[in-house]
Amino acid sequence: MVDALLQRGWCRFAEDAAVRAWAEAALPAARVAMHDPAQAHWWQCEDTWFVGVDALDNDARGAVAGGPSLCGAPVSVISEMFGSLPALHKAQVSVVREGYPKPRAGESEAAFGYRLRRDAAHVDGIRAEGAARRRRIAEPHMFILGLPLTDAGPEAAPMVLWEGSHEIMRTRLRDALADHKAEDWGQVDITEAYVAARREVFETCERVEVHAVPGESYILHRLTLHGVAPWRAGAGDRIIAYFRPEVATVAEWIEAP
Repeated sequence: MVDALLQRGWCRFAEDAAVRAWAEAALPAARVAMHDPAQAHWWQCEDTWFVGVDALDNDARGAVAGGPSLCGAPVSVISEMFGSLPALHKAQVSVVREGYPKPRAGESEAAFGYRLRRDAAHVDGIRAEGAARRRRIAEPHMFILGLPLTDAGPEAAPMVLWEGSHEIMRTRLRDALADHKAEDWGQVDITEAYVAARREVFETCERVEVHAVPGESYILHRLTLHGVAPWRAGAGDRIIAYFRPEVATVAEWIEAP
């Protein structure tokens, strides 16, 4: 699985009893977060998307409300790659509902068009700032681990990724950063390199829709371009928990396998 992740930029795991047990324990807490008034600001796109950053009340081992720690096949692969499962932050609770996407508050017509046509494709950790939406690497992650908590069907706004895009991103960003000291990489404007890399990815990489149910899971390489497809059919909320532990430096984010 590690080889597949490094070659394709992602890997998917079949149903695992330990992962299913974790998902069953996490789902009630995820629903609590969705309806918590203190987290209401995470509802975006006219209440069709709950962003839910750090919304799941899990501990550093992933355990929720006295349930099991996160373990199973994905943890084995992460441990093989990084030596162990890192201490986990509170997971994102990503919820998408029928009707997604609607325009996000303050979203330009062009940005909403990109959400519709290109699934709002992005690389996590690259932040757009200011009115000009200039981009820099602000939140470097180790990996993206997706753990479905509900099954809303394959056409209910699935995760989308571009297979092999991580190496295109790495090459373009490395070139953009080459003339700067590694300790300054987080402050470098990478807008042009990032936009060019996305364009190359759209032209050369296969777009893959990823459907998984509770008990299954998937890992994305941190540089893989990904997004969420529009809701086409289905019933119920699509709820997925995501873990994205951060790495210490932008240099590690670029250069590590």
